[in-house]
Amino acid sequence: MKKTYIIDTNVILHDFNAIYNFEENDVVIPIVVIEELDKFKKGNGIINFNARQIMRELDKISEQFDVFTAGISLGNDHGMLYVKTVHSFPKDFKRSFSEQEYADTKILSIALYLKDEIKNEEVILVTQDVNLRLKARAFGVKAQDYKTGKVIDVEKIYKEVNTFFNIDTSLIDRLYKDGSIPIGELGTSEEPVCNEYHILSDGNATALGYYDNVNKLVKLVRKQTTYHIKPRNSEQTFALDALLRKDIQLVTVTGRAGTGKTLLALAAALQQSHEFYQIMLARPIVALSDKDLGYLPGDATEKIKPYMQPLFDNLTVIKQNAGFTSKDSTKIDDMLKEEKLMITPLAYIRGRSLANTFFIIDEAQNLTPHEVKTIITRAGEGTKIVFTGDIDQIDSPYLDDRSNGLSYLTDKMKGQSIFAHVNLVKGERSQLAEIASKLL
Repeated sequence: MKKTYIIDTNVILHDFNAIYNFEENDVVIPIVVIEELDKFKKGNGIINFNARQIMRELDKISEQFDVFTAGISLGNDHGMLYVKTVHSFPKDFKRSFSEQEYADTKILSIALYLKDEIKNEEVILVTQDVNLRLKARAFGVKAQDYKTGKVIDVEKIYKEVNTFFNIDTSLIDRLYKDGSIPIGELGTSEEPVCNEYHILSDGNATALGYYDNVNKLVKLVRKQTTYHIKPRNSEQTFALDALLRKDIQLVTVTGRAGTGKTLLALAAALQQSHEFYQIMLARPIVALSDKDLGYLPGDATEKIKPYMQPLFDNLTVIKQNAGFTSKDSTKIDDMLKEEKLMITPLAYIRGRSLANTFFIIDEAQNLTPHEVKTIITRAGEGTKIVFTGDIDQIDSPYLDDRSNGLSYLTDKMKGQSIFAHVNLVKGERSQLAEIASKLL
């Protein structure tokens, strides 16, 4: 059955191409959505960019066609696009909502009207707002989340490292001696993903390895201290391996607070500083509560400093391990002065081309899939990009654990020979931090 989809403002702010993602079905944009988009047209964020893009698209197609009554075709194998105005509210609707001027209420009223008006099609409200979905269902309107670009099985991405138990001791000995063993000798019925990490155990001894899908081998991973940072568990060892391997150009490192994501990435970058022209650390600026950057005192540098402080804290840990007066600590200070090591807000890289750069993007769970794609397409020759983040600490109201750019990237890139993903499980910041992360 052909369907009619009514799309909410947050769907367009998430994906300005959303109107083209409903196949042969019709799409309705409530007029109040256009009114709301106008509030987002100014600014440098991705939602501001999306608001401007969809307004330009609607302006272009409405010049030649009447989208209010006749509608306009969205192209071959697509349905029609309509813009609908608010209709009168039913009595029970008025009794339920005291504020009829609220945007969500207007959108829901249009959904109710179309549900009664269109008898031969299913009418579905598409919104990322959980509350609006609940309200719609209460009035008998079918409602769903926007599914395009969402990861279906997010638990599979963030599972613990696969462990092969009861491995013959001779296999572990051979792995240490030869540096690799054929995957077939492990007796697994399913071929692992390229660059997937594994723990091999005979009950007493263990060995760490990753899968080379070209040669069908499990290759040995050794623990290695990196710029005075020593891995404290298997997952951290895997992360450093991916961060240091020259054949890996794109890495995602995920995990709870205190698992060492950013620290390991920074240590690996400093270890390889002689191989790159520049090391860049960036993170998206997500305003705290309702306070934007403009509320903070000082110039632009002083305004962003609180957001960048966690990155400087990781540098301090490395300098503390090296010794504050050591040659390696002095090297960090010199690199900061010469801008060979740069810490900057992510928005500042827009329009740049990053060649021969070790680029670390922290707090990547707050990025959209479009932002992640934009960042990666900035990579020039010799650039390595690392995304770190925790999907349990998403600050953006427009993202969740399945729609954020970090999950999307990890899901889409798995199996690629130049990509590796490691999920850190055990917290290593302190016993207090580990207990709090689990219980609070």
